[in-house]
Amino acid sequence: QVQLVESGGDLVQPGGSLRLSCAASGNIFVIDLMGWYRQAPGKQRELVATITNDGGTYYEDSVKGRFTISRHNTKNTVDLKMNSLKPEDTAVYFCGAARLGPPTTRYWGQGTRVTVSS
Repeated sequence: QVQLVESGGDLVQPGGSLRLSCAASGNIFVIDLMGWYRQAPGKQRELVATITNDGGTYYEDSVKGRFTISRHNTKNTVDLKMNSLKPEDTAVYFCGAARLGPPTTRYWGQGTRVTVSS
């Protein structure tokens, strides 16, 4: 099993910045991919950014140039640095990890809330 714990969510004004952190524990050696997802009120969970074990990254179009995902293997953490935040970034942000298959096994954290409002 893999356990994921997020931190860093907060209330921030438009244009501000936040850093989210995800700490992984347990059988972390099975993880092939980690990422951040978000779920806004009344909407489905969506992918924000992912990072592979060799550092390859992917960003959803709306966050490109504003968000940066990074992985610290020695600390077993994955961070999401968010700049130039907009009200539409308001959501609960979830850390996710995947062991690629088939079958693919996914692990989720409990989420951390980000509110962008003046």
